[in-house]
Amino acid sequence: MEQDMVRRVKADPNYQKLVKTRSRYGWMLTWAVMIAYYGFTALNAFDKEFMAAKIGDGVMSRGVPLGLFVILFTVAVTAIYVRRANREFDALTDAIHANAAAGQAASAGAANAAPKEVRA
Repeated sequence: MEQDMVRRVKADPNYQKLVKTRSRYGWMLTWAVMIAYYGFTALNAFDKEFMAAKIGDGVMSRGVPLGLFVILFTVAVTAIYVRRANREFDALTDAIHANAAAGQAASAGAANAAPKEVRA
């Protein structure tokens, strides 16, 4: 019975769409954050003069606002992912749950219903 449920979920078009979309989106955001972090680290390692240059007449160097940008960028990327997850990915997950429950009821004796695809 459990394997039948797994098979039904994996065959659900919503599940396939969720896995494909979430994976691609997650990797895209991961690469964006990695470029920001490793770019900042590379600047620190290979262009110390640029990072140490003072901004205006003050004592702050360019490295401080760039470091702050990296931190804020990471928070923004997280917020972007959460927003999309709450809107699109949660709707797909709810549809997968509903289709799996309908399929379980169908296998228990009710009429067999085709999975319903969600457009998000």
